[in-house]
Amino acid sequence: MENQITSHIVKGVIISAIFIVFAVVMYVFDLYEMSWISWISYALFVGALVYGNVLYSNQNNHNVTFGNVFAHGFKTTAVVIVITSVYTFLSIKVLFPDMVDKIMLISRKQMEKNPQLTDEMIEQAITMTKKFFLPFAIGGGIIANGFIGAIGSLIGAGIAKKNPNPFQDNAA
Repeated sequence: MENQITSHIVKGVIISAIFIVFAVVMYVFDLYEMSWISWISYALFVGALVYGNVLYSNQNNHNVTFGNVFAHGFKTTAVVIVITSVYTFLSIKVLFPDMVDKIMLISRKQMEKNPQLTDEMIEQAITMTKKFFLPFAIGGGIIANGFIGAIGSLIGAGIAKKNPNPFQDNAA
């Protein structure tokens, strides 16, 4: 009986669902001011990728190479990037249109703490940020998730058990 191999698409959808639930919880409980919480989502992402890569190696009876496992992890990352980018667009435009205003208010509070910034400079920065918020949010998410995904995939590929010769059948 052949092992069923869990697709990178399935893993990407599961990880994306976790990201989306995490984002909704942050929105509902208004946790944007706590920057350390976003690091938890990145840690979960890396952990899920490492687990997914180890699972991939196990499902292939460890007949994989570092490159196979890394590629599987990065394909999973690509699925996560696509789904979370669509979610980001929908959340800003449709689901939570007041999210931008909440984030701008937090940004204003942070800028007001800097004595070198005048009210005019703060207003100009807020106006510019609000104007380009959606492209920055999606672009930043793509870059951040791609970078964190590459790290998680590298760690997972390094940890996953591999046979010395992936072309050798150990079943015999």
